[in-house]
Amino acid sequence: MEAGGGALAAFIVGPVTAADGSVVDITMRGKADGSHVWFDPVGIHIRSGQTVRWTNRDSGNSHTVTSYHPEIFERPLRIPAGARPWNSDYLLPSESFSMTFTIEGVYDYYCVPHEHAGMVGRIVVGTSAPVGSVAGTPEAGLTPLPEVALSGFPSVEEIIAKSVVRRS
Repeated sequence: MEAGGGALAAFIVGPVTAADGSVVDITMRGKADGSHVWFDPVGIHIRSGQTVRWTNRDSGNSHTVTSYHPEIFERPLRIPAGARPWNSDYLLPSESFSMTFTIEGVYDYYCVPHEHAGMVGRIVVGTSAPVGSVAGTPEAGLTPLPEVALSGFPSVEEIIAKSVVRRS
């Protein structure tokens, strides 16, 4: 019964929007002892044209927000064709990075120093069905995703159903 109510609420609410309709916040978090790091939320559903702002709220680590793209560290393409890849560089505690998403589809990203700890996230932009695969099929000459990263992404269906997916 609880899951059904969540699905109904997501159907009514739709993509995540901020109060002004433009900026959605994601925080970078970590346990004080450094044993676990994550993006919060790990999955969001937004409208085309919205801006996402990532802020490092982990006082013990620097983090990046980096798209999976062959132009950046020779990683597999896991953003829509034609979308601009990004790399925030290292963000110290309290620093932020913003990106506006104008092409509909699925965008997977990670933290460069913590990908092997499963620090990944997914953004679904728009209402149309995603085009292409987000399976991360190994491509010749590109560095494949570690299994812990692959298992860290919420499904596109879960993101669309809930609008926001949190894991800590």
